[in-house]
Amino acid sequence: MKAKIYVTPKKAVLDPQGKAVANALHSLGYAAVGDVHIGKYMEIELKATDPAAAKQQLDEMCHRILSNPVIEDYRVELEG
Repeated sequence: MKAKIYVTPKKAVLDPQGKAVANALHSLGYAAVGDVHIGKYMEIELKATDPAAAKQQLDEMCHRILSNPVIEDYRVELEG
């Protein structure tokens, strides 16, 4: 089973890297770009057969080490 994990700053948290990228895109003429949020993407292979148990383990991993729950949100997608 493969898990895809997306970690992004919470909407209320200042994202200086995202702001810098947005400003750079604007300076290159991409005026239609709005807010930019920079995050992390991870793929984890799990030796699991129960999707519910895998999701629970992934939630624990995200809370303990893969994200900072105070300032970041995460989303998990499971594949086969």
